[in-house]
Amino acid sequence: MSLDVFAVIMLGALLHATWNAVVKGGSDKLLTTCTITSVAALIALVVIPFLELPAKESWPFIGASVVLQVVYFVLVASTYRIADMSQTYPIMRGTAPLLVATVSVFLLSEKLSAFAWLGIAVISLGILSMAAAPSAGQRKGLILALINAGVIAGYTLVDGLGVRKSGAPAAYTLWIFLLTGIPLAAWALTTRRRLFCSYITRNWQVGVVGGVGTIASYGLALWAMTAAPIATVSALRETSILFGVVISAWVLKEHLTRVRIIAACIIAAGAMVLRLG
Repeated sequence: MSLDVFAVIMLGALLHATWNAVVKGGSDKLLTTCTITSVAALIALVVIPFLELPAKESWPFIGASVVLQVVYFVLVASTYRIADMSQTYPIMRGTAPLLVATVSVFLLSEKLSAFAWLGIAVISLGILSMAAAPSAGQRKGLILALINAGVIAGYTLVDGLGVRKSGAPAAYTLWIFLLTGIPLAAWALTTRRRLFCSYITRNWQVGVVGGVGTIASYGLALWAMTAAPIATVSALRETSILFGVVISAWVLKEHLTRVRIIAACIIAAGAMVLRLG
């Protein structure tokens, strides 16, 4: 892997953790999410006319990804409303590759190497450590984080295939964000119009940071998957777990216990071992 591709992947990981922190730091998590996705959709709308359309073979994948992305954003907001980012972010990001591996073994009849099984064991240990003795609110957050991990695994598989069929990684990514932002903005305008408009007016800077961050982080990852092995890209992208924990401590001022720090490192290490296996 070239140094340029490596740098792109690491930047994408940092941006992903950053926009998640923006959601967590928002006074209204769901409206913050809708603000971010609306800004991302506007960015996509401006840029898309200058790009070629993705190949027709990729549009079913775009459609499936949009459905999963909408669910994903709603679950992110719901999770951060009741639980700490330092606890749930590693669960969401680290469990996804574990679920992908499980699906490949039991449903697709694929075989995993001993290295991959080691990664599964390490992730499981980290998740159990992170979930140790949570409060009632944190327990609900962990459940939502685990559900969202399944959604992440779903759109990762869908987009890993779809972006390669598209022939246009940038356009593929932007169409996903445009079509994802529309239903979320429509919901906010329909059910909470006055509050949503006021929220955007007061927090548009947050929307810009989060919107640019979410588009750039996912776009860079999908581009990297066309220039390097998907397994390697996914492994390096899991470093976002560590970025997320650091940001939650330094920026969001969450209290990090020693167990939580160790568990996050275990999950990140296990995810990388699994992806490289």
